[in-house]
Amino acid sequence: MRIAVLISGGVDSAVAVYRLLEQGHDLHLFYIRIGMDTDQGDCAAEEDIEMCRFIARRFNLPFDVVSLHQEYWDNVMEYALQTVKQGLTPNPDMMCNKIIKFGYFEQRWGHEFDLTATGHYATTLERDGMKWLGTAVDPVKDQTDFLARISYDQLKHLIFPIGDLPKSRVREIALETHMPNALRKDSQGICFLGKINYNDFIRRNLGQKDGPIIEIETGRKIGTHHGYWFHTIGQRKGLGLSGGPWYVVKKNVHDNVVYVSGGYDTSRQYGRTVHLTEMHFITADPWGSDANDVPVTFKNRHTPHYVNAMLTRMNDGDYIIQADKDIQGIAPGQFGVIYDRDYKICYGSGIITGRNVITQ
Repeated sequence: MRIAVLISGGVDSAVAVYRLLEQGHDLHLFYIRIGMDTDQGDCAAEEDIEMCRFIARRFNLPFDVVSLHQEYWDNVMEYALQTVKQGLTPNPDMMCNKIIKFGYFEQRWGHEFDLTATGHYATTLERDGMKWLGTAVDPVKDQTDFLARISYDQLKHLIFPIGDLPKSRVREIALETHMPNALRKDSQGICFLGKINYNDFIRRNLGQKDGPIIEIETGRKIGTHHGYWFHTIGQRKGLGLSGGPWYVVKKNVHDNVVYVSGGYDTSRQYGRTVHLTEMHFITADPWGSDANDVPVTFKNRHTPHYVNAMLTRMNDGDYIIQADKDIQGIAPGQFGVIYDRDYKICYGSGIITGRNVITQ
């Protein structure tokens, strides 16, 4: 089978290549290059590309660097900046997967192959004659929450060669096969942006504007922030306040006010009801209009833990999740990702809405 493999220079995609070759597939390696919006270069991209070239030479495989610079900035980063500007919390990695890796890349290069493979920690499974997005064996590394907006057509063309392995075994395979990146640290940061500091990126594009930090219970000003766009609901670190812990519990975008509540046990940082709009099911809607108190599990952030909940479809097509326990930091703009009760299938996701962000 002819497979396009998206590689990053990291150990996960390198082991994905090795496993596919073991299975006898015909591979073509690709690195998607995204430039920076400054004159500082490509943020370690050259080092990544050189590592990719080494892997390609090691296995005598064709390798191409393809550029989706403009598409990335026009879509993913524009989405992130506009979402932050609205006082909401974006998920650029999710949009990067949907729009760039499995969108533009597939349209221009991937469609020429039988499948496209990546080093994501995820799986696929067949049920009722259809392909579903499955969770990875390693719950800590599972990345299905970053894949929960892809389409069924995209999923049908994908394969995840390492999703059935724990991260520890991936490292072992890399060492056993003498991969040059066997001990390389995992990349951090936004999708392709690598080592860039998130706050620096936001500051460069949205600037700074000082505003008050208000204790929500008393209305007392206890500090100053440099722009509501630097803060997200549920945030604890980076507020610069003494006498904490303090949690961001509300934002007033119109007046540039950030509200906080103090103490580890403050009830204002928790909730059990999550409202979802723009619900997207990857393969199919398992319940349709009959979704009324359907037992599911879900995540509202990247975590190895799932929360038991009931999912209900409203008359307007939106959904409500009623969790079995308190959820910390329910941030509007983020995604609620829906799974089955056995944590095996990722059904899809919806955008979290709420009243803790005031826009006017």
